[in-house]
Amino acid sequence: MNESVPRILRQLRLSGLALSLEIRLQEAASHNLSHAEFLELILQDEMLIRQQRLLGRRVKAAGFRELKTLDQFDWSFNPKIPKKRIYDLASSRFVREARDVLFLGPPGVGKSFLVQALGYQAIRSGLTVLYRSVFDLVRDFLHEEALAGDDKILAKYLKPDLLIIDDMGMKQLPRRSGEYLFEIVMRRYEVRSTMMTSNRPLEDWGKLLGDVPSASAILDRFLHHAELISITGKSYRLRHQSASPADGQEDSKPANAPTGSEPESAASTGTSNAQGPPTLRKSASDEQGTCQA
Repeated sequence: MNESVPRILRQLRLSGLALSLEIRLQEAASHNLSHAEFLELILQDEMLIRQQRLLGRRVKAAGFRELKTLDQFDWSFNPKIPKKRIYDLASSRFVREARDVLFLGPPGVGKSFLVQALGYQAIRSGLTVLYRSVFDLVRDFLHEEALAGDDKILAKYLKPDLLIIDDMGMKQLPRRSGEYLFEIVMRRYEVRSTMMTSNRPLEDWGKLLGDVPSASAILDRFLHHAELISITGKSYRLRHQSASPADGQEDSKPANAPTGSEPESAASTGTSNAQGPPTLRKSASDEQGTCQA
């Protein structure tokens, strides 16, 4: 092979083709491939490398706490989890239709695992995803407000095809949290898909946000086209313990895509169960929840 070919391929940013070219040349000679067959092979190599790198970049940008896949989930621990509905969501059809999803249930039943796995599946289907806990979301907006930002944070939350907001209900949120969350939900309503988890009943959201009107407005829009998935049962993390408090939230670095992963398109279809907004109740005291999704 001419020594100038690898250099030209690098200049053209065809690194995937450059990596496999020598092998493909030998394969073409040994199998008497036609020019068209050889060209198809090296173009497929380049496309595969680009898809793998794009997947890795999107997984990193999503900021998952942990990289999870549905085939890693222990379905046998809690047979009550609606497996078929979860796999329907894995088609990512709800994302393309700009519908929302809300997971409700006590701590440890797998809500965070499932939403991260569904987020990863959406990335493999060619979509963009952002995963944040509700505390990180509020912290982002408070930080930008302190620095007199120019709505870059809002744009960050409005851009992805799927926004996953985790851990709603662990404890009462800071002042103005309801305003930030309402702005995001309102701007994404019927435009982009949002998925949330909560371990507290919807009627408690007003107390958690410290703003009953904002909570009512958030739920009015969010539940309009949302699929509600309620999970009951015991904590998977505490399955080997007779009685102990729930584990605290652990900090971890963003997950990376597993080696060899490739984007794919799922073919199954999802269904939507629209829910009306619940009646929110005010509380005379600011109780702080201690649950973790």
